[in-house]
Amino acid sequence: MLKLTNVSRRFGDKLACTEISLEIPAGQMVGIIGRSGAGKSTLLRMINRLIDVSSGGISFAGTEVSSLRGGALRAWQRDCAMIFQQFNLVPRLDVITNVMLGRLNRRNTVLSLLQIFSEEEQLMALAALEKLDIASTASQWAQTLSGGQQQRVAIARALMQEPRMILADEPIASLDPRNAKVVMDSLRAINDEQGITVITNLHT
Repeated sequence: MLKLTNVSRRFGDKLACTEISLEIPAGQMVGIIGRSGAGKSTLLRMINRLIDVSSGGISFAGTEVSSLRGGALRAWQRDCAMIFQQFNLVPRLDVITNVMLGRLNRRNTVLSLLQIFSEEEQLMALAALEKLDIASTASQWAQTLSGGQQQRVAIARALMQEPRMILADEPIASLDPRNAKVVMDSLRAINDEQGITVITNLHT
């Protein structure tokens, strides 16, 4: 279970999130809906520990996430994958390499930076792309894909982390209705079939 207790985040004099408390059982898919500037992205970044809470606590399966440091923090960020609105792919790398970069937290960093991946990792990446119905794009540069395809590549990269939770920060904000449905259906299928907890921000 993910549990937030009176979580707040302040940027200077501005409160982005104020005393948020919630509990999300493992294996759930939850949408956080709100207007722009309401603090949705800040909330997900605090859960992933891209930024720290100003006050309050975050725990997952009994572990106090908000106090993790060093290797324990890296392990949490591996288990808690982020998907961003702007995809965060490397434009001039092919799709399959972008997906395999999801293994960064599970392998030797030097090997990852040199783009040296095992046959097993290549097969894992192809399987993730196949699950998202974009395996045919594996050899294309990421920048040649449509927005909807790029977001599915980002989801495949998240799956390569073998996460316990996926945080999707407005994953359909820049997509047309058809591609938005494809992306949301993909996240729902991952939740249904693999039991991964999915939390997604959606703009009103």
